[in-house]
Amino acid sequence: MAQFITVKDVAREAGVSTATISRVLNNTGPVAQETRERIEAAIEKLNYQPNVVAQELVRGRSSVIGILTQHSTAPFYGDILNGITDGLQNTTYQPLFAHGFWSTEKERAALQVLISRRVDALIVVSGDVPDEDLIRLSEKLPLVVVAREVPGLEKRCLHVDNVRGGYLATRHLLDLGHRKIVHITGYQLSPHQFDARDRLQGYRQAMQEAGIEVQPEWVVEGNFTEESGVQAVDRLIQQEVQFTAVFAGNDQMAFGARLALHQHGLMVPEAVSVVGYDDLTVSRYAVPPLTTVRQPAHKMGVTAAKLTLSLLGKSRFVMPVFSNELVVRKSTRKLQR
Repeated sequence: MAQFITVKDVAREAGVSTATISRVLNNTGPVAQETRERIEAAIEKLNYQPNVVAQELVRGRSSVIGILTQHSTAPFYGDILNGITDGLQNTTYQPLFAHGFWSTEKERAALQVLISRRVDALIVVSGDVPDEDLIRLSEKLPLVVVAREVPGLEKRCLHVDNVRGGYLATRHLLDLGHRKIVHITGYQLSPHQFDARDRLQGYRQAMQEAGIEVQPEWVVEGNFTEESGVQAVDRLIQQEVQFTAVFAGNDQMAFGARLALHQHGLMVPEAVSVVGYDDLTVSRYAVPPLTTVRQPAHKMGVTAAKLTLSLLGKSRFVMPVFSNELVVRKSTRKLQR
């Protein structure tokens, strides 16, 4: 079994008190040069590794950054969290994750837990907690928000223009000649789902510009899961809704929609074109490869970590511009008259 060297062992070896060792390690008081050299020699001889966490706590810091996310198993959030972790590599900070599961009360409770752990900063990924709560938190400690825009915290929010993303997806289908375009939203997950709201707005904007009145049955609620994509298409087929294209609010729902279409004997893209959103890694390997709107989830995560570190270090940070782009693959085609 490995031997764990403590500060008491160092004090015994150097012939001094643990308080004197503490003054040397934390540089918190005068120590005679000869005594300091004796302590340093003891540290080297015993290969003593100071407890960095304990030292930081003494200084009022934890070297921990709290991360509030919704569900780490969702691929989009997973990409952001991986980016945050990558952005904290080779620093003294470690991430501490908590989940809100799209519940305001659970998010508030998770934030309280993180704060009770004396985190040095917070990164909030999307979520349902009210804007005013986040603004109050930002007055107490450094706070960065990802995949969401909070009025009053614009310089600490990292997000893409989801209205533009929804517009790009719908405009692509319109340019291919489609007019009866269904949109599957993520509203079942939360009535305050900001990205779902904005993507729906982009869809409506593109349809309005094309002079097409959106029929109520063309907008179907999902919850950003594959299963809800299947259920949305099943419902459309059962209600005999006529459509030639589907714009799903994320790639996962697009995968579900594609499966349901296949189960009903409708080929993609021959019978129905399908567009997703996010450009998950698996999207390029789907059958057929999925046309989607790419947003830089991993890059936003890395940038969130760097922005947080700059706030902690009170250093200047230049925020990059995040943009989404249409990625055309084989799940869409020109409407055959």
